[in-house]
Amino acid sequence: MSDSLRDQLLGLGFKPAPAPARKPEPKTPHGAKPAHGKPAHGKPVHGKPPHGKPAHGKPSQGRPPQGRPPQGKPKSREEIDLAKAYAIRAQKEKDERIEAERLKQEEARKRREAKAALAEFLKDKGRNDAGAEIARHFEYGGKIKRIYVTDAQLKSLNAGELGVVQMDGRYLLVDADTLAKAEAIFAPAVALKVDPNAPAGDDPYSDPQYQVPDDLVW
Repeated sequence: MSDSLRDQLLGLGFKPAPAPARKPEPKTPHGAKPAHGKPAHGKPVHGKPPHGKPAHGKPSQGRPPQGRPPQGKPKSREEIDLAKAYAIRAQKEKDERIEAERLKQEEARKRREAKAALAEFLKDKGRNDAGAEIARHFEYGGKIKRIYVTDAQLKSLNAGELGVVQMDGRYLLVDADTLAKAEAIFAPAVALKVDPNAPAGDDPYSDPQYQVPDDLVW
């Protein structure tokens, strides 16, 4: 448009067209200017890691992969066989200990049951005489024990017609038939069982003339 035409239009009241606004340039923090193809603030561009760090999960050179322990020297066949032998022996010893404990508990249970049955059987079968004054000594449990009997009971005891049973720390004088049944129930409870046909030396305390003083400490 020529100046004369422009002046004519302005004179008629037309306003000139506004100039296009300029777009502001993007601001970067702290005045940094990003460059094409270069990372800003240490961020990788186009898959290239900063500071030599591996990209796409690949380990850098000289470092073992994470999560995988370093593999040691493989064990030899001899070492494997020796380890198996040790394991088998340890299991066998464990089984033997368990079995020994089971047998021990089983034996204890049987003893308890037998003693309970014997106590029930011996009720009202004792022939102890409260007025007896003769001490009949005998060996039981590795120690010398005694029971007081009458003269007649001493003769019957030495003849094998009577016997002695230990029950709850007491010594009961019983007849031969009761003694045999008590032995069948729980043999360790039989404290004195005289065999009249045995040599006298087997039971030195059977002689009524052989008396051990009561005040003697055994």
